[in-house]
Amino acid sequence: MKEAAADLGHLLVFAFLFCVGAFMVAPVITDVTMAALCPGQDQCSLAIYLTGLQQAITGLGALVVTPVIGNLSDRYGRKALLALPATLSIVPLAIMAFNQTRPYFYAFYVAKTLTAMVSEGAMMCLSLAYVADKVPEGRRAAAFGVFSGVCTAGFVGGTIAARFLSVSSTFQVATLASVAAAVYLRAFVQETDRGASLLRDEEASRLLFPPSSSPEEASPRLPPLRKVPSLSEMATLLTSSSTFTRAAVVTFFHGLGETGLQTALLYFLKAQFHYTKNQYANLLLIIGITGSFSQLTVMPLLAPRLGEQKLLVVALTGSCVHGFLYSIAWSFWVPYLAASCVILSILVGPCVSNIYQRLPLLLLFSVHVTMSIVYLY
Repeated sequence: MKEAAADLGHLLVFAFLFCVGAFMVAPVITDVTMAALCPGQDQCSLAIYLTGLQQAITGLGALVVTPVIGNLSDRYGRKALLALPATLSIVPLAIMAFNQTRPYFYAFYVAKTLTAMVSEGAMMCLSLAYVADKVPEGRRAAAFGVFSGVCTAGFVGGTIAARFLSVSSTFQVATLASVAAAVYLRAFVQETDRGASLLRDEEASRLLFPPSSSPEEASPRLPPLRKVPSLSEMATLLTSSSTFTRAAVVTFFHGLGETGLQTALLYFLKAQFHYTKNQYANLLLIIGITGSFSQLTVMPLLAPRLGEQKLLVVALTGSCVHGFLYSIAWSFWVPYLAASCVILSILVGPCVSNIYQRLPLLLLFSVHVTMSIVYLY
C-alpha cells in the first residue's frame, strides 16, 4: 500500500509539472498569434480561422490516436506510453521559446497540431489508467478527484507564472517545466502491472469473504473489458442505453457551445476591450480558482440535496448565463463577472461523469476521452 501511494505521489508530481508547462502559455498565445499574423491590429479573422481549424484537426486526430495508445499501453505499459505525450509536448513550446516571428509561429502551429493529437487525450487517459492500476475500485473516485485537483493546481500555477513573466520568458519557462515533467516521469514514476496485483487481492478477498446475494449485488453488470474498446463497441453500448445516449447528447451540445465560445472569446476580448496577457491571466485565474472551489465545495453540498438530474439542469443554466454575459459585455469588467459563472457551469462535467461511472472501467476512460475530444472538435 505504501509503495502504491509513493508511485501515485510521483505520478501527481509529473501531472503537476506537465499541466504547468501546458497551461502557462494560454494567457500569451493570443497576443503571440495576433502579432505573428496581424501585427499592429486588434482584430484578425485569420487567427480565429486557424485556431478553429487546429482544434478540429486535433480533435479528429486524437479520436483515432487515443484508443490506439490505450491498447498499446495494455501491452507495453502505462509509463512507456506516457513518455510519448510528455516528450512530444516539448517540441512546439521549444519552437516558440526560440523565436516568435511569423515563420516560427507557423512551425509552432504545425507542430502543435500534430503533437496535440497525442498529448491532448492520451495524457489524461493513461494517467487515469495508471491510477486505476494502483488503487482499489472503492477508492478510485477519491483518487481521480485528487488527480483532477493536482491538474487544476498546475493550471493555476502556470497561469500565475504567466502573469508575471514576459512573453518570451513564458515560453522558455513552459519548455523547462515540460522537460522537467518528462525527466521526472523517466526517473521516478514506476511502471504498473496493469492491475494484476489488485485482481489477486480481490480474488483473495472473495475467497475469505464470499459476496452476499443482496438484490443490489445480484443486479446484472457488464463484463469488464481486457482492452480499450473500439469506437464501434463504445457506440453500441451508448446506443443500447437511453441514459447513456442522453448523457452523450448533453455532452456533445454543451461541448460544442463551450468550444465555440472559447475559440473566439480571447480574440473578441482583444478586439473589444484591448485585453493583453495580464488580463487574460486574470480571467483564467478566476476560472481556475472558481472551478476548483466549485468542485471541492459546491458540488459536495448541492449533489446530495438536488440530485444528479436537477444539479445538471442548474449547471447547464449556469453555462448559458456564462456565455450570454460574454455576448453582451459592455465594459472590461463584465467578462470577469461572466467568468464567475463557472462556479455552476463547471459542474456539467462531474454530473455527466457520474452517469458514465456505471460503465466498465476501461470503457469509462475511453468514453471520457472521446467526449473530451468532442469538446475540442
